[in-house]
Formats: sequence, C-alpha cells, structure tokens
Amino acid sequence: MNLDHRAGDQLMIDFTGKHLYITDKQTGEKSAVEVFVAILPCSQYTYVQACKSQKREDLIRCITGALDYIGGVPKAIVSDNLKSAVSRSSKYEPQINKSLKDLALHYRCTINPTRPYRPQDKALVENAVKLVCQRIYYPMREMVFFSLQEQNSHIRQLLLGFNDYLFKLKEASRKELFQSIERKELKPLCDSPYELKNYCRAKVQKMGSVFFSADKSYYSVPYRYIGKHTQIHYTADLVEVYYGADRIALHKRSRSKGVYITNKEHLSSTHQAYKDWSSAYFKKLALPHGESVVMFVEQILCQSAYPEVGYKRSIGVIQLHRQYGSERLNNACARGLFGGAPSYNRVKNILENNLDREYQDLENLNNTQSHIPKHNNIRGAESYDIADAILDRIVNSSHSINLKGESMRKNFLQ
Repeated sequence: MNLDHRAGDQLMIDFTGKHLYITDKQTGEKSAVEVFVAILPCSQYTYVQACKSQKREDLIRCITGALDYIGGVPKAIVSDNLKSAVSRSSKYEPQINKSLKDLALHYRCTINPTRPYRPQDKALVENAVKLVCQRIYYPMREMVFFSLQEQNSHIRQLLLGFNDYLFKLKEASRKELFQSIERKELKPLCDSPYELKNYCRAKVQKMGSVFFSADKSYYSVPYRYIGKHTQIHYTADLVEVYYGADRIALHKRSRSKGVYITNKEHLSSTHQAYKDWSSAYFKKLALPHGESVVMFVEQILCQSAYPEVGYKRSIGVIQLHRQYGSERLNNACARGLFGGAPSYNRVKNILENNLDREYQDLENLNNTQSHIPKHNNIRGAESYDIADAILDRIVNSSHSINLKGESMRKNFLQ
C-alpha cells in the first residue's frame, strides 16, 4: 500500500547489517563497526553514523546524534524489535526498554516499534540502507580508518552529497524537501542533551546508605527509609535514588571506590548531633544552663589531651541538668571551678551531696545587707580576709596555751 507520510510525524531507524571496519595502528587488526541509519519518511532526509555495536548505549547515542543533525524532534521514532530497544516484543503492546523510554520522555516523543518480522512497517529505512551501501559504503571501500571519529567525519562529507541528490520525479533533493516541508513541522530540541541513564536496585542499609554496585561506593538516603528496597538511576555525573515513584536522594557521582557520600540532611537527629561535635558546639550546648557551666566545659575541653575525651565529659556534665535542673548544675559548676582539675565526677559528687546548696547559702549570706549602719570609722566585713582571721585565731589560741603551760610548770617547781 502506498502510504502518505505526514511531515514531522516519524523518524525511522535501523542498522545496516553490513559492517565497516576500523584498523588498529599498532597491529593492523581490523575491528567491525555497526552503521546506524535514520530517515524522515516525508522528505527522506537521511542520517548515517558508525558506532561500536548495537547495544543500548550506542543506539541511544546514535538517536540523539540523528535528532541533533535534523535539528528537531518528530512525534514518533519507529524502530524494529532489536533487544537494545524492546525488552519484550509483541504485535500489539511491546515493552520498551527503560532507557529508551527516558529518552522519549526527555524529547517529548513516542517510541513505536514495528510488528515482529514485519520489515515493511519501516520500508523506507530499509530502502535507505540499500542506498547507503551504494553511495557511502562503495566510495569508502578502499579507505583505511583508525578511529570512529575519523570514519564518521568522512561519512558526514559523503552524507551531504547523498542528501543533495535530486529525485527524478520530484525534481528536488532530500535536503530541499526537508527545508521546505518538514523542518518547520518538527518540535524543537530540548535545551540540554539527553544523558544515558542506567539502573540498579539496592536495599537501604542500617547506616542509612545504599550500596552503589557500579562504583562500589555508598550514597546516603533519608534515615526513615532504612530497610526499604530502592532503585538507583545513574548517569555519568549524577546518582538518583527512588523509592517507588518518589526521588528520595540526589548525589553527584563519585568515581572513588568504597567511599561514603553523605548528605547531612539525611541523617537522624542523633547522627547529625554527632557530626557537629566540636568545642564551639558544646559551649553552645552549655550556654542555656548558665555561665558557670560554660566555663566548666571550657576548662574540661582545654585540659583534655584528646578531643573525644573532653566531648564525652562535657556531655556528662551537661546531661546532669535533666536530674538536678539547670540552676543547681550552674551552682555546682561554680563551686567545682575553685577546686581545680574539673571533671564530671566532681560535679556529680557536689550535686549528690547537696554541696551546691551550701554554696548558694554562702552567696546569699554574702549578698545580705548588713544591719550595721554605714560610717567612716566603721569597716565592713569586706575589709577582712577570712583566711587571715582564722590564722590569727589559731596563733592566739596557741599562744595562750603556751602561757598557761609555762605558769603550770612554775607552780609545780615551787
């Protein structure tokens, strides 16, 4: 049946089946390469590219190259049932490869495989394969290429002449028909080119990370998904983790082996607190409980030979407010500061023996207003040093004891 192909409707793709070859410079060994052909049925504008294989990565790279070459996107891409495009063939509802689905979503088009064993469903590209063999393969038959880039560069030069050939009946070339009829009907290309995605599955481990088998590394996910089964989508630069239809994590890909890539927001509150451990963190933690607590923590951190030891002691001191309250803790730290060698056990003993209350009573006593009136000839308690007064008292008492003993000795001798 003669079909009327609408402009901008389809892009038919196929591989030629006949190989070109690349020669190794060192050994002279020839390696076969595949040739990809794409055609717009309305204008028969053609694209040709050599690639290493018919695998999924090479197929998608060739399709994106064809779309860039024609400068637009058709409504549908018609392929045969090769494994890199169709996961499960069917006459009515074939299952498309996931990577090819992503490409179609990116370019806002549809993948429409032909019926199995029905090459007539894409007859124009089958005919284009024959013409490519005649007009591109034949001029290259005696040429030697050492790389795909070199080979594709020469194919592009021959392709310009191929698309400029005039049709006998239409009196126009493929390029002229494409420019006048088909180009304006194509949808515009996306701002960014499509990046090939790969997929794997992973269970979220107890530390809140998934094992990325491609690079043998670990990527964090929110801690609430621990124990869940997820799917990893990854490109050359990004790693995405999905739970069902929801993307729960996005990381920049690291090629290092055995590393842990962690987003701090994914950690639980306790893990986040541990990550923040530092001198400034514990001073900030102590601040709501009083200045004496802050000073006590500072001394602990300064006198600790290893930071982790000081951190643990600081936690112990600060946590005492849960049992005794912030006010008592602050008083206990104030008393503990005068003893030297600050430690958790010192503060705990002060609180257990209610020594912080005695310290508070002494301060209240010092702050009590004196009943003695102010006068120039009267000195207050602040003029006397308690230690000196006690020392004087001891000296006086010992002196009186010595005098009494001397008088008793004289009486005895008499």
